[in-house]
Amino acid sequence: SPYAIAPGRVTKSDGEPYRVFTPYFRQWMEHGWRGPADTSSETVDWLDPSEVNGLPARVKIPTEKDASDAPAGEKAASDAWAEFLERVSSYDDERNRPDLDSTSRMSVHLKYGTIHPRTMLADLGKLRTEGSASYRRQIAWRDFYADILFQRPDSARENYDKKFDAIELDTGKHAQEMFDAWKDGRTGFPIVDAGMRQLKSENWMHNRVRMIVASFLVKDLHVPWWWGARYFMDRLIDGDLANNQHGWQWTAGTGTDASPYFRVFNPITQGEKFDPTGDYVRRWVPELRGEEGKAVHTLKFGRPKDYPEPIVDHKHEREVAIARFKSL
Repeated sequence: SPYAIAPGRVTKSDGEPYRVFTPYFRQWMEHGWRGPADTSSETVDWLDPSEVNGLPARVKIPTEKDASDAPAGEKAASDAWAEFLERVSSYDDERNRPDLDSTSRMSVHLKYGTIHPRTMLADLGKLRTEGSASYRRQIAWRDFYADILFQRPDSARENYDKKFDAIELDTGKHAQEMFDAWKDGRTGFPIVDAGMRQLKSENWMHNRVRMIVASFLVKDLHVPWWWGARYFMDRLIDGDLANNQHGWQWTAGTGTDASPYFRVFNPITQGEKFDPTGDYVRRWVPELRGEEGKAVHTLKFGRPKDYPEPIVDHKHEREVAIARFKSL
């Protein structure tokens, strides 16, 4: 299993799966997990591709450089993890700050299996900091979403909570135009545009910003969550089906959350709170590099001519989104 605990193992006392994370997390901690496997290149049997039926003897290796290129392989993963452990103590305080280099970026290595979560948990278990506990909780989220997808494979493409199948969505020509502006980072909302431009450039995006841009798409533009989820899976170098789809459903309010309809992120206040220096926006939106401090989020001193006006009125669209949820 590529998880700390294989999907389907953590259940209620009656054998039923969990639908909510917090009780799942308590049982996940109580269940525990095995230690890392004691293996090396000397403990496995190697296969020659030419001896495997149906497998080409040669595998074409891409040569074109990509902006998302990063050191790959088990040693690179171990080195990156060791480096992060030196600063994991500040993780809980700084993990929501895209202007800081405070996350581990281990999601890529977890996706490709160049590190195992049990290895990470074994190291975290030696620490006693809020940061290490917070990071362990993120590993539990990964297991939880894998468990949800295991129990409900249809939730990769459809609403987990079926009552939201009846919600009004925008899917016409105008919605497609709004969707294209979102993909291009031309919405006129700085933190949203910064995130989408980072995604295009690095094939990765900070997790807090993923939530902000997802909320904007489904709550401000009223576009189906699976449009955004599919685009993320096309782009993200760490794209993981369970994490991605259910992260989007959490934001859309159609997933495992109990009372989600009133959660509509304000992209301006989210930017001010989590990018208080404005450095993140200035890095990815060059049109705004002349704006100082957190004023880059409000543009209260004027909007540069080469930066677009907001494509929607957030206050109005928030009311529309809540009304549509309430109607269910």
